[in-house]
Amino acid sequence: MAIRDRLSGNEATAVAMKQINPDVVAAFPITPSTEIPQYFSTFVADGAVDTEFVAVESEHSAMSACVGAQAAGGRAMTATSANGLALMWEVLYIAASLRLPIVMACVNRTLSGPLNIHNDHSDSMGARDSGWIQLYSENNQEAYDNMLMAHRIAEHPDVMLPIMVCQDGFITSHAVENIELMEDEKVKAFVGEYKPDLHLLRKEAPISVGPLDLPAFCFEHKRQQAEAMRKAKSVILEVAREFARISGRHYGFFEEYRTDDAEVAAVLLNSTAGTAKFAVDRLREQGKKVGLVKLRVFRPFPADEIAAALWKFKAVAVMDKADSFNAAGGPLFTEVASALFVKGAPGPKIVNFIYGIGQRDVKAEDMEFVYNELLNIANTGRVGSVYNYLGVKEEEAVLNGLQS
Repeated sequence: MAIRDRLSGNEATAVAMKQINPDVVAAFPITPSTEIPQYFSTFVADGAVDTEFVAVESEHSAMSACVGAQAAGGRAMTATSANGLALMWEVLYIAASLRLPIVMACVNRTLSGPLNIHNDHSDSMGARDSGWIQLYSENNQEAYDNMLMAHRIAEHPDVMLPIMVCQDGFITSHAVENIELMEDEKVKAFVGEYKPDLHLLRKEAPISVGPLDLPAFCFEHKRQQAEAMRKAKSVILEVAREFARISGRHYGFFEEYRTDDAEVAAVLLNSTAGTAKFAVDRLREQGKKVGLVKLRVFRPFPADEIAAALWKFKAVAVMDKADSFNAAGGPLFTEVASALFVKGAPGPKIVNFIYGIGQRDVKAEDMEFVYNELLNIANTGRVGSVYNYLGVKEEEAVLNGLQS
């Protein structure tokens, strides 16, 4: 039977890590992810796990320690946020290129500067092309479930890539919600043991890890990484189906909410989906045909699947909680727009809304504004501005605030 509890997102993640019982956890504290290694360290101290907990001097060292542990044949995990993830930048690419299935909890927080410890997706979006698989979580339950599935995905022989499980800092990481946990033995049986064919401590089959890769082979190795990311798509669905059989909870690349007869839809990530669902329900009561597509898997990006799901709508708003500073749209928008373009004309009208930067509050009324804008586009066939900011103050007010 499922175990009912009330936990924050950080607690839920730490409990999942305890049930997995990795060989090594290396971490350095940074808000709002600090609680995860803090909770986990108590499990180590209490003897609930036999994990080697490595308290390092920086996030760069944390990821380096995970690379060493995983290369030696161990199962390694860590957690970080924002500038901590940025300090890992160099080693993120190394972990992926070495095909080391490290699992990291990324508690999304604004990437400085200016200094802000609150939520948006600029940290993980900045690492979107580092070669890591990325899963996103609407609530604490999804953060827990994604963490349980992460090793199975990353360690699959067709994949062997690192994976980050993302959730919104403070909004879910520190908010307490009801949650259903699985029994320890069931988790242990589902996750299984990590037994890599090759590692540094296998003396009968010595290998070199991280050697100089000259022009004769570097391109081929990068191509293998790309192929592994492509194969991860089918593995993600395979693992989700098995997880559903033991938990009753179903996951795919994305969730469609009230989209069957919808004329317009919003596309977004993580906790804002809860606000959007509330807005959808309220607008549905007014007879407005609106829906939501909440993306769970951003890397590998499910381009064909998302294009097929969005094709039926007259207008789509892609919501980005990060800005690419490219004058052409946020990171999620450019991916979705590309997927729709490849599918061909005519397709839905598509607009982008940058929102929630630095954890600027996004209310149901804000989402209703977005949906009403979409309905206007659907009715008139005309798009005013493709690239929009939602809830931002006027420039003059911002400058006055800085000067004061």
